[in-house]
Amino acid sequence: MGDWADKMVPKSVGNKLPRILCLEDNLCDRELLELTLTQEGIACEFVHVKTKADFEASLIQSTFNLIISDFTLPAYDGLSALATAQKIQPDTPFIFVSGTIGEERALASLKGGATDYVLKDRRDRLVSAIQRALHDGQERAERKQLEEQLRQSQKMEAIGQLAGGVAHDFNNLLAVIQGNAELALMKGAELSDQTREFLKQITDASGRAAKLTRQLLAFGRKHTIRLESLNLSDVIGNLSKMLNRIIGEDIRLRCSYEGLSFVRADAGMIEQVILNLIVNARDAMPNGGQLLVSTKMVSIDELYAQLHSEARVGQFVRLSVADTGIGIPAENLARIFEPFFTTKEVGKGTGLGLATVYGIVKQHQGWVNVSSRVGEGTTFDIFLPATEAPADTAGMSVAEPTLHGGNEKILLVEDDDAVRLMTKRTLENFGYQVLEAASGRKALELWPSCASDVDLLLTDLVMPDGINGRELAERLRVQTPGLKAVFVSGYSSNAISKDTDFLNRSENRFLQKPYHSKALLEVVRNCLDTAQL
Repeated sequence: MGDWADKMVPKSVGNKLPRILCLEDNLCDRELLELTLTQEGIACEFVHVKTKADFEASLIQSTFNLIISDFTLPAYDGLSALATAQKIQPDTPFIFVSGTIGEERALASLKGGATDYVLKDRRDRLVSAIQRALHDGQERAERKQLEEQLRQSQKMEAIGQLAGGVAHDFNNLLAVIQGNAELALMKGAELSDQTREFLKQITDASGRAAKLTRQLLAFGRKHTIRLESLNLSDVIGNLSKMLNRIIGEDIRLRCSYEGLSFVRADAGMIEQVILNLIVNARDAMPNGGQLLVSTKMVSIDELYAQLHSEARVGQFVRLSVADTGIGIPAENLARIFEPFFTTKEVGKGTGLGLATVYGIVKQHQGWVNVSSRVGEGTTFDIFLPATEAPADTAGMSVAEPTLHGGNEKILLVEDDDAVRLMTKRTLENFGYQVLEAASGRKALELWPSCASDVDLLLTDLVMPDGINGRELAERLRVQTPGLKAVFVSGYSSNAISKDTDFLNRSENRFLQKPYHSKALLEVVRNCLDTAQL
């Protein structure tokens, strides 16, 4: 067939042969078509139909790479078949093969969407037409897939921007809630036990809410993971009470830990992974069942890595969540990590839970395996790189650090009134003198009258009026070289700007909202006490 024909030989997709739907009532013509392609070395899977009902049913039930149809059929005509195919599978190439076809009907078929038409006695022409149609159809399918991936990427980017913005604003609210509750707790002896307990519940709840906003920021790629040495067994143990409340009384939860299970991970993100998988398992067991959450150190070898595309050789901790639920059908298993894919009824699921699990695990250099049988249950196995257990600190008492204040003068620049007021009160409670400005421009206007007295600039990084925190600090340092600064934001440091080296300079610090009062005081004191390089 030559070089051109070789390029036209259809490729199998996922080890599946190209599928051809053949609408032909003549048995000899059907057999001749298959024989012709076989002799030319073109392997295909044929589905033969000869009636309108069977043709339409096949189009609805299955997807095909090519449709071949006779032009004249008993009680059915080719143009009607073409119109039906264009409605049900518009992207599938369609070739007419007929004993005779006039010029007028040939033009009508092409206008109707047919890819080509071939006379039955032109076997050489038939082969090349089929090769070209399969090749072009495959290229069109690949192009459509790329376009869909681009649309999905753009959609996720837009959602990420929205999630990041919501999290940023929510962090401001949390900073106010958490900060004022902590200010009230500082009253100590003046509070009743009940009031102290209420305030403690507020600070605990705001801390959990802050973890949720970290997930939103991570989803929008506006938050870096905070790696620390974690024992996954301890994480699960700490969550166990909450897990029992989530799954309900008709599901039996069992936890199993084998050996050490230390990883370098973000605690909040790992908790989110576990909770999402637990909720997913609960929903798969509407009539109750058993749920096993386990950890185990495993060694991945070359053979396993070859059989699992995302796996790597080395030591890993396997976190498994196994249920005895309804299972996942094979046709859905390949799509469960797609954002917004859900089989739950409207209002019962967003389709983001497993997508978030997959994204977090990938951020931690791990992977997820899923096995499921309909009617028997599903197991999610998450593999995370193992790390050495930290030095044993058992028995060592760690004293609560003493919070030190001072009498230095601080210029506080924050556009959110409530956050600014809470921060000012916290600093003044510990002896600091606070000057405040609601924007970068107002801070510049205030600076000439206080430049000689200010010891530290405490500023939000993202502010209105065209001057952000970094630009403000740079302008003030023109007049006061070496001015120390603490930058604050509801975004993470790396989401503010690609150039974040300035945050690592000795005169700069970064604090992410929402922050505890002691974190604010420690950062301020540390920045003030650090000598200039």
